Amino acid sequence: MKIALFDAKPYDKHYFTETNKNYSFDISYFKTHLTPESLPLTQGYDTVVVFVNDTITAPMIDYMHSNGVKLIALRCAGYNNVDFKHSFGKIHIVRVPAYSPHAIAEHALALMMSLNRHIHRAYQRIRELNFTLNGLNGFDMYGKTAGVIGTGKIGKVLAQILKGMGMTVLTYDPFPDNEFAKTLGISYVSLDKLISESDVISLNCPLTPETEYLINNKNINKMKDGVMIINTGRGKLIKTSDLIEGLKSGKIGSAGLDVYEEESNYFFEDHSDKIMPDDILARLLTFNNVIITSHQAFFTNEAMGQIAQVTMENIKTFYDGGLLENEVCYRCIKYKNGCDGKKKERCF
Repeated sequence: MKIALFDAKPYDKHYFTETNKNYSFDISYFKTHLTPESLPLTQGYDTVVVFVNDTITAPMIDYMHSNGVKLIALRCAGYNNVDFKHSFGKIHIVRVPAYSPHAIAEHALALMMSLNRHIHRAYQRIRELNFTLNGLNGFDMYGKTAGVIGTGKIGKVLAQILKGMGMTVLTYDPFPDNEFAKTLGISYVSLDKLISESDVISLNCPLTPETEYLINNKNINKMKDGVMIINTGRGKLIKTSDLIEGLKSGKIGSAGLDVYEEESNYFFEDHSDKIMPDDILARLLTFNNVIITSHQAFFTNEAMGQIAQVTMENIKTFYDGGLLENEVCYRCIKYKNGCDGKKKERCF
């Protein structure tokens, strides 16, 4: 069983090599992203493992299918970077639906706290021996209203954390878990109500046609003045040019972004010796009330170990002929948890 793993960073090699001691697969690690130019590297492999910024188009799927690739294993939860509709009947696609919801929820909280208490600014000041407090005042999160958009595993963990801090938690999800809300003592509300009443809004939903550019001028205008926006989901949940206008006007008080809509050109790589050609990203970096991290919310020891473990188990299950509980196919996407949550056979 030969596996080609793309966009392999040193930490990927470490965790996958350690996990592979229990599987003994033949893994080749490639530093490059999987692109039309690097496609020839997939020849001779049964399985291709890719990450969030590897975009898999229909022609790429046809190329791999003709060369005998049987499985694409996403070592991430999101799947908007793959033309899974075109892959149907050709190549199976599996993913890691959850690795550490606590890691991502905790990172969202870290962004909130850092922005609110200006930790990033205080850190820089102290390094220059500036111990003044001017401009560093925040607000008590206790008693404020937090809006959590998307209550999958990550959103639920975040809702629990914020509820424990004494915040009023409003949630929105097209597939509400009313039992969870009742147990925690929180409310599912309409998207408009959440947007208009929240002091802090966190995006924890997948990128779909319905959620693309969910944060736009129209919805920003409905928000409270000085609202804080946190995005640890997907970059295109926010129309960045509209976010910038909101920051400039003061309508948006601060923003914490672990993702960016054009991040595939920059994130996970070192560009420190280059000029930033992306005018929108360069503009974002000028705001002292914006914190951008490089899609690192998932990056904990526990999460990396789980990603490697689930990916390897997905591959083993496929070749053993077992049920692919983590398969992605276009017939299943309209349901929240794949198929109808009662999957009994492979999609094809």
